[in-house]
Amino acid sequence: MWEAVRWAHLIAMAFFVGGQLVLAAAVVPAFRRAEDAERDPLRAIARGFGYGTLVAIAILLVTGVAMASHYDHRGDGALHVKLGLVALVAALVVAHMRRPQAHALEGAIFVVSLAIVWLGVTIAH
Repeated sequence: MWEAVRWAHLIAMAFFVGGQLVLAAAVVPAFRRAEDAERDPLRAIARGFGYGTLVAIAILLVTGVAMASHYDHRGDGALHVKLGLVALVAALVVAHMRRPQAHALEGAIFVVSLAIVWLGVTIAH
């Protein structure tokens, strides 16, 4: 059962961070080179990814809480830092939703997400 919970957590993380990688490395640069009239598809892609991200974050929260409890990591300092970074990402996502033109927020979300993944790997070992 716990392998399935961990699997769901990793799939949700892969969607969230992997999607950011695809957007940052391929989709956004391609559309930025295109004419302004062609940018509406970029917004549609980002919106679709946003909805998937909400599902991924919900799965990450549920499975993460379950695993922290099951594996008795609640007192782990790395977990506390990770949770603080999760809260920071949530705040950055909300700020980006309010100001989608603030592209620095996209980069900040990505960098903090990578740090969260790093801490997750640290906690797992």
